[in-house]
Amino acid sequence: MKARVHVMLKDGVLDPQGEAVRHALGGLGFGGVSGVRQGKVIELDLADDATEDTVKEMCEKLLANTVIETYQIEFV
Repeated sequence: MKARVHVMLKDGVLDPQGEAVRHALGGLGFGGVSGVRQGKVIELDLADDATEDTVKEMCEKLLANTVIETYQIEFV
């Protein structure tokens, strides 16, 4: 079984990488982009008996900094 964890900075948290991408897009002629938020995707290969609670625990303990980041779990 596979799970994908999507991690993003919470709204209101400064995203310097996203701002750099937004600025670079403008420099390349892509106007109209008023904001960019950059995150990460973590793909996990899990044992068939793994549960969503197990993946949540992984996120809370290691994969996401829950003070400044949110996460979503997707099983694929």
